[in-house]
Amino acid sequence: MPEKSLSWLSPLRLVFAAIAGMSCPFGPWLVALILSIASLNAARAGAPSVDEASEALRRAVEFFHKEVAAEGGYLWRYSEDLTKREGEGRASATTVWVQPPGTPAVGMALLEAYRATGQAYLLEAARDAGYCLVRGQLRSGGWDYRIELDPSRRRRYAYRVDPAIEGRPQRNTSTLDDNTTQSALRFLMALDETLERGDPKIHEAVRDGLDRLVAVQYPNGAWPQRFERPPDRDRFPVKRACYPESWSRTWPGTSYAAFYTVNDNAINDAVDVMWRAWRTYGDLRYRAAAERAGQFILLAQMPDPQPAWAQQYDADMHPAWARKFEPPAVTGGESQGVLQALLQMYRETGDQRYLEPIPRALHYLRRSQLPDGRLARFYELKTNRPLYFTKKYELTYRDDDLPTHYAFKVGHNLDGIQRRYERLRRLRPEQLKPQEPSRPGRPSAGLIAQVRAVIASLDKRGRWVEDGRLRYHGDDDPTRRIIDCSTFITNVGILSRYVAAASP
Repeated sequence: MPEKSLSWLSPLRLVFAAIAGMSCPFGPWLVALILSIASLNAARAGAPSVDEASEALRRAVEFFHKEVAAEGGYLWRYSEDLTKREGEGRASATTVWVQPPGTPAVGMALLEAYRATGQAYLLEAARDAGYCLVRGQLRSGGWDYRIELDPSRRRRYAYRVDPAIEGRPQRNTSTLDDNTTQSALRFLMALDETLERGDPKIHEAVRDGLDRLVAVQYPNGAWPQRFERPPDRDRFPVKRACYPESWSRTWPGTSYAAFYTVNDNAINDAVDVMWRAWRTYGDLRYRAAAERAGQFILLAQMPDPQPAWAQQYDADMHPAWARKFEPPAVTGGESQGVLQALLQMYRETGDQRYLEPIPRALHYLRRSQLPDGRLARFYELKTNRPLYFTKKYELTYRDDDLPTHYAFKVGHNLDGIQRRYERLRRLRPEQLKPQEPSRPGRPSAGLIAQVRAVIASLDKRGRWVEDGRLRYHGDDDPTRRIIDCSTFITNVGILSRYVAAASP
């Protein structure tokens, strides 16, 4: 900021000098406080107006809703001219993605912006995203990674809103992998609540999805990675996790879709959906499903010497193979998500059983840290030796030839989990319930700086175009400028929070 714009501070400089020279111990603290207030006021003096931020938000959403969306749905990334598109793979102009940061994630950003600002066009765009998800819901109740909108391609899928095609097999496999079905249900629930359950299409889709998710839950409280129908309950007895007598060091290539799945935080996301469903609709079946899942998490903790969790378990509650680079093992990655889920279970129920496994698991994970402080994604059963793969997918103890598409070493937040555990266990039962969100305070200097940058990077057409490449169009693809849904989601959140905080 130019020196002349801070000239109003000049009369205070003598005051600062006097205070700083005081023998009073509060002198330096008072100087810091005054300077902090002065800096914030200076930042606010040059802050964008509410009208500027609102106009940027409107232009960005209008472009995304009218020019990027396909019947209300979204992918992950686009070339600058929108001729090339992709989710987790190449996509056509009539394909949208469910898996975040696809349609539910963009829809939630639009809905939260509406809740923050009250602008009707945001609700319209969010509702269109919801309608797109309704069109992509399978008869099994959930969603595949993608939704096909072209009539000929839709015939391959058993979409709930389309008539069945007699004599033709159709894909009806819902997935809980990568927060796919869960993110769709989470957004549709929030939209249904905002619409006060007044849109029959939205309400029917979300209740059908929730009810079917309850129906496919295993007797022990787990969920599979993918599902089409409720399980044969007799084939899945309730057992506690244990080590197999032996396990194959080579990938057997068997299907893992029906395994009890912790991988990619699938069960954590499903539990979160059930708690939200219970709070939204007051249906005790959803609370019961969440608590059953909590019981599975307790059952799935491995016994000593590795009291953490595996990525997936077979019907005997043995850690099992999934993909060719996911062996039977105890995981340093997903185990951290499970600990977070246990803390959520305790906050929701006040049941001390959900706290009991945490200290043992934290102690185990701390002593399992690699020399660089990270955790291995996989630890060999019983020996606790870190497991890796070569680029040819051969299981090894060495880490010098790792494939690059998968994190075989992961960071950790053990200190943060420990602090949250200590804080929660000291709370009284009445303090456990989440507090109602308060009205946002005045914009911070950091938020003001973010808004300036977001507005400055928006082009004349309402686009945030950035340097980048498309991941699924081959190494020879010349694209170097892209439109990314993750960037849109982040920037819409920044603008809407600012408008809400800066408005009178």
